[in-house]
Amino acid sequence: MHTTIAVPHARPRLSRETSGMLLGLVGVAIFGLTFPATRLAVADLPPAFVALGRAVVAALLAGAWLLWKRLPLPPRAALLPLALVSLGCIIGFPWLTSIALTTLPASHGAVLVGILPLATAAFSALRGNERPSPGFWAVALAGSAVVVAFALHQGGGSFHTADLLMFAAVLLAAIGYTEGARLSQAMGGQQVISWALVLSAPLLAPALLWISWPDGAVIAHAGLKAWLGFAYVAAFSMYIGFFFWYGGMVRGGIARVGQVQLVQPFITLAAASLILGEPLAPSNLLFALAVISVVAVGRKMQVKR
Repeated sequence: MHTTIAVPHARPRLSRETSGMLLGLVGVAIFGLTFPATRLAVADLPPAFVALGRAVVAALLAGAWLLWKRLPLPPRAALLPLALVSLGCIIGFPWLTSIALTTLPASHGAVLVGILPLATAAFSALRGNERPSPGFWAVALAGSAVVVAFALHQGGGSFHTADLLMFAAVLLAAIGYTEGARLSQAMGGQQVISWALVLSAPLLAPALLWISWPDGAVIAHAGLKAWLGFAYVAAFSMYIGFFFWYGGMVRGGIARVGQVQLVQPFITLAAASLILGEPLAPSNLLFALAVISVVAVGRKMQVKR
């Protein structure tokens, strides 16, 4: 008499592209709360303190992680890319957005970030990492046009100085994302963001002390909500989110995973409504559906790596 033994079927493994998209989506969800948290922080704290302080705190976390892992110093060839990551993601984007969000609602500023995937894909193509197909570019431009139209709709048909600061921040972030993703293929995303933070700390820490001294009383009397917002942007937006974001770009490709960020403005819109009480108009949902549809189409377009 033969006994039949049931062998459990192995679970199908996710493809590199799919796992990259999922990692990128987790990173986008973390980044999506950045603007509401920044708005909470700059309500009581000086924007420059928020921008530099979040980087210094994140650098302390990064230093502790590097010591725990006992990792060697980065090679000399990595120093320039790390400097560009610092310029774009650690200094430029946080500083410019902190200033802009003193006057812009988080919901308005968030939609302007919708063009970041296109900017990231453009810089990636210029650096020779990937070659998106014409169809990909068409979809990326369509998605960016949707979010720009949304920004104009929210802003009464025109851009303001704060809008220009946001666009400059987007360009700097695109450079940092591209260089960080390229370097992550060799070093890993955790090392890239950690070393970028640690190597920039000797410049940022003295600058933080210098700008904080005149505003010491203001900083000392900031409310709990402001400090909670500051803690979030320091630990999650500036550090932990990049573990997922760079990891996703390495696995799924810079241009393709970058398109997931088109969903970020609408994560921010929901968070701004829940956390800050900013109104969520029905038109926001229509734009959200349009952008998500563009992301779904863009995922099917060819990108040569």
